Amino acid sequence: MITYSFLALFVCLMGYFSYFQFVKSEDFIDNPYNTRQENFEQEVVRGQILASSGEVLAETITDSEGNDTRRYPYGSIFAHVVGYSTHGKTGIESQANFDLLRSSTFFLEKAGNEIQGEKSMGDNVITTLNYELQLRAYDALGSYDGAVVVLEPATGKILAMVSKPDFDPNTLAEDWDTLTAEGNTDAALLNRATQGLYPPGSTFKIVTTLEYLSEHGDDSGYSYTCNGSYTVGNHTIHCYNNKSHGTQTLKQAFANSCNAAYSAMGLELDIDKFGELCDSLLFNTSLPTDFESSKSSFVLQSTDGDASIMSTAFGQGKTLVTPFHMALLVSAIANDGVLMQPYVIDHTESYDGAVQETTEPEEYGRLVSSENAAILQDYMSAVVESGTGQKLKGQNYEASGKTGSAEFSTGSNSAHSWFVGYAHQEGKEDIAVAVLVEDSGIGSEYAVPIAKEIFDSYYENYQ
Repeated sequence: MITYSFLALFVCLMGYFSYFQFVKSEDFIDNPYNTRQENFEQEVVRGQILASSGEVLAETITDSEGNDTRRYPYGSIFAHVVGYSTHGKTGIESQANFDLLRSSTFFLEKAGNEIQGEKSMGDNVITTLNYELQLRAYDALGSYDGAVVVLEPATGKILAMVSKPDFDPNTLAEDWDTLTAEGNTDAALLNRATQGLYPPGSTFKIVTTLEYLSEHGDDSGYSYTCNGSYTVGNHTIHCYNNKSHGTQTLKQAFANSCNAAYSAMGLELDIDKFGELCDSLLFNTSLPTDFESSKSSFVLQSTDGDASIMSTAFGQGKTLVTPFHMALLVSAIANDGVLMQPYVIDHTESYDGAVQETTEPEEYGRLVSSENAAILQDYMSAVVESGTGQKLKGQNYEASGKTGSAEFSTGSNSAHSWFVGYAHQEGKEDIAVAVLVEDSGIGSEYAVPIAKEIFDSYYENYQ
């Protein structure tokens, strides 16, 4: 009996050792507190990070005295998504740290380098980032602060991620004290795409619509007559410019972004079920990404007053979201309700081009039923065809989406501009976007033109 017990313990020990060696070892090596990374840096020249079409986004330059300097050829354009490796690591520099410090050099060459006291070349990381889309998104955002995220719904590939204000990773060491100084309100090191939390404005009507459909089965019984505002007690909700939309179906209320209709709708919803829906749509939880990210929050309770419920239903109230989260949501809708696991590392290669590891697309899970996804696809198409997103109408691609203007103070222009949506063209993969322009104005005036530039760039060679 004792012999069998020891044998069982031995088998368990070997099983755990194998699990640690082949499954968990990379996680432990990647831990910033693991000093083994420092040993790797003494033995390996950190590998390159490249865009999907081969442009070098980060590389290590070694001078004549053997000193290594990390160089970022495109400076601030890819700053947040590629990250930095000075004063800690962020972005892809952090996600792929183990890969960049792993050398798959032929063992005889590696042995020769060790004998000569030279470093071996680390593996290169080829990303899913689309160089042209990243540049177009960066330029389109212009002098505004905000964020842009571009995804491929069918695969989960991250094609572009822009955040402003930004920084130059090449001069991060010299600029660090300024960037992190107390009183510096720019927060340029913050990746607004994944970490910035904003009121969603009317883009949240996507979620409210889903809850209405969940409770009523379809939209056949919906009708609302809009007079430009909606009042309950002492609280009044206005449509933009107090526009009277007249009698609206649910599809029309969505396309015209009728605040009054959605405020009234909110008071009819089961708030507990509304909260459960939001949780299933990744609110109040960590997002499926290796980027540092904030949790979007939905905190409405059934005990909250009418004013809170009305405001929350059309995207104000206390609800906060990240642009990345909204990109995931519309990506799932474009993909018939299924969210693909988002990823930014396509594959790794040895320095001489031999592929080491490849990321395969995989489903994260179903966020929306196929039936409701189809309804929302129709509604989001109507936004472009007849609603607030008509600047995207009549292109060589079919665009769909939802605009939003998210008020954050009582100032006359104190609103963030939103557009979330996707575009389709035969023979080309669909792309989904989330555009957030801080302190600018209404979504149709600021965020939609940025989305158009991104769609135009992606489809311009596919007339």
